Amino acid sequence: MFSWLGTDDRRKKDPEVFQTVSEGLKKLYKTKLLPLEEHYKFHEFHSPALEDADFDNKPMVLLVGQYSTGKTSFIRYLLEQDFPGMRIGPEPTTDSFIAVMHGNMEGLIPGNALVVDPKKPFRKLNAFGNAFLNRFVCAQLPNPVLESISVIDTPGILSGEKQRISRGYDFAAVLEWFAERVDRIILLFDAHKLDISDEFSEVIKALKNHEDKIRVVLNKADQIETQQLMRVYGALMWSLGKIVNTPEVIRVYIGSFWSHPLLISDNRKLFEAEEQDLFKDIQSLPRNAALRKLNDLIKRARLAKVHAYIISSLKKDMPSVFGKDNKKKELINSLGEIYSRIEREHQISPGDFPNLKKMQDQLQAHDLNKFQPLKMKLLDNVDDMLAHDIAQLMVLVRQEETQRPNQMVKGGAFEGTMNGPFGHGYGEGAGEGIDEAEWVVARDKPMYDEIFYTLSPVNGKVTGANAKREMVKSKLPNTVLGKIWKLADIDKDGMLDDEEFALANHLIKVKLEGHELPSELPAHLVPPSKRKVTE
Repeated sequence: MFSWLGTDDRRKKDPEVFQTVSEGLKKLYKTKLLPLEEHYKFHEFHSPALEDADFDNKPMVLLVGQYSTGKTSFIRYLLEQDFPGMRIGPEPTTDSFIAVMHGNMEGLIPGNALVVDPKKPFRKLNAFGNAFLNRFVCAQLPNPVLESISVIDTPGILSGEKQRISRGYDFAAVLEWFAERVDRIILLFDAHKLDISDEFSEVIKALKNHEDKIRVVLNKADQIETQQLMRVYGALMWSLGKIVNTPEVIRVYIGSFWSHPLLISDNRKLFEAEEQDLFKDIQSLPRNAALRKLNDLIKRARLAKVHAYIISSLKKDMPSVFGKDNKKKELINSLGEIYSRIEREHQISPGDFPNLKKMQDQLQAHDLNKFQPLKMKLLDNVDDMLAHDIAQLMVLVRQEETQRPNQMVKGGAFEGTMNGPFGHGYGEGAGEGIDEAEWVVARDKPMYDEIFYTLSPVNGKVTGANAKREMVKSKLPNTVLGKIWKLADIDKDGMLDDEEFALANHLIKVKLEGHELPSELPAHLVPPSKRKVTE
């Protein structure tokens, strides 16, 4: 009879329906999170409001490091071409923030023009004023790498006496703004300059809460010997451990990221493997971009909720007429206790609260009486978004990933190691002998044959039980030996002839030397007599 009474409740519990992740994020932010942020002045305390371009833009990589650590050279190495505004030198050369982005024609867009372009995700940077905007440009150029990602080059962080000279804008705050919006933050260190200056320390602390995006590159590692490299690596980890307060160890990539010959090539294989790992990480960014934006929106929503509780709590404790100034000082000084009370009352994790000292400093400039009381409807909307709508978007993220499985960064340095003899691991491990006319296993076959004939072959084949007795002597786990058996037993008869047995031993040797086994047997490893079987 009164079924209409429950329609609002039902509507609230039904999640929104979206066509794309980007559209869904935009709508959820504008309808559910933005009203809460505006009501409690979130943008004055934490981060400016998000715009459509923040949800639509390509993945961005932010490069941070002291001067002359090779940031600009790193971008040049990735793109394999110069970009407008590029300057490289041993002195502090890059004095601007340069957003390197894709464009049909080469050119530079100055900062003041950039922050009024609604298609670019930089409009809110106008809050940092002219001193910053005069030091901010966008370099556009047609490059295949930039079709998938954008790269932000930053001024070299100063050390010693230089860092006392003011930049005219809040450098750490600008980096924090970028850190919230980029997909990957790469901290570059020079193997000869490991000292972390006060400004660099301040910058790393500003990147707090974004540790999941940070990767560290120890650059110019080809300029020192192996023994020194070990010491430098240890010193870097020790220095980082004092600043980055995480129980986990930050991933450090070691290499020389420019196109010049290696000065000391002893660690060439290590540098190649590290470069490959870093490239894979960067290449995965387009595929994970939607998930990153979703994750950042959830992070922002949690902070906005906590902010609302803090602001409304301060408003509630303020007197309406007398003693406002004294009460304001008292409340700001006891903000830590207010945090603890909110944490207990609303079961909020301590990690969700903003920095106490920074919040106290910001509150000094505000009239606490103008704050808004707690409005549960706004908080309920955000809770509803986190509980229902985000779950639906997660499903959509997976669907988009399956529809576009090959979303990877292509071109530039990423193409150089993809195919041909200079691909990573080419001609090594299971790939050994790929270009040779002779079967590579034949080299050691006489040695394997001696073992084969001690295993009592019947009609030229050894049984699985007899082969197992010999194969387990390698001490490899059964799961690995099982895979080797599958690859070696080409005719699938459950027995091994002399060629298959030799192949199994060759694959054991490959694994024992530290290489990975192939998922399918490469054509060059198929025994000559079995090549018709596999065709």
